Amino acid sequence: MSQLIDIHALAKLLDDPKLCLIDCRFSLDQPDQGRFDYAAGHIPGARYMHLDKDLSAKVVPGITGRHPLPDPEVLQARLQRIGLNNADQVVVYDDGAGLFAARLWWSLRWLGHTRVKVLDGGFQAWTTAGLPVSQETPRPAAEGNFQGQADNSKLIDAAEIAQRLEDSSLQLLDARGPARYRGEVEPLDPVAGHIPGAANLPCAENTLADGRWLTPEQLKTRFAPWHDSGKELVSYCGSGVTACHNILAAVEAGLPEPKLYSGSWSEWITDPQRPVARG
Repeated sequence: MSQLIDIHALAKLLDDPKLCLIDCRFSLDQPDQGRFDYAAGHIPGARYMHLDKDLSAKVVPGITGRHPLPDPEVLQARLQRIGLNNADQVVVYDDGAGLFAARLWWSLRWLGHTRVKVLDGGFQAWTTAGLPVSQETPRPAAEGNFQGQADNSKLIDAAEIAQRLEDSSLQLLDARGPARYRGEVEPLDPVAGHIPGAANLPCAENTLADGRWLTPEQLKTRFAPWHDSGKELVSYCGSGVTACHNILAAVEAGLPEPKLYSGSWSEWITDPQRPVARG
């Protein structure tokens, strides 16, 4: 079953009382831009969730990465406040390619809510098609009844990765762009490079220029080296956000769901004893 939904299918669901629509637009350069964009216009009925304030815990300098996962109970409470119920179909979207929406898609599955899809092409596809936009902020009549339970088997931590760097059954996939992976540039973190043994699979290449996802067959080609390889895949990026995009892509391609190293590169480098590779 696809983890994506197209704009026309969503348009038919807008009046469904069991639809929970969540806007995840965000800018790393301007953290409040997504909230401003939401206020200026969003898909009717959508609630807003902020990457830093809703979908991440507070950063602990020198210990965590830049977007540590929120406490499961805190995230559950935030989802209840926007009205999420256990039986709801969730649809999440951002500006286009789903780089931030995929984080909430993964987080909901982590808490056990599997009825969640990412809007293919996001808000850009919606407005390009001339579909309706609203400035009204919906207010749920009551808190939702969503009850989640974190499945930490979906995660792997730095200690286990460090112990398994020579383990041929483990394959790390780095979702960042090639120049950051090679250590030629690093605009966000104080150390450049990648975790030794990681393969570079830039998440930006999971989608077309307009933000729409590649077909499952095209995604399967992207992941061809690891089909039937028997390897345990682990996805990471700079801070554990766009790594979720590669996890979604792998699921769309028909692979077992990769684990998430949520701390990712920005956490890995907090310990100078952890090795760094370049090139």
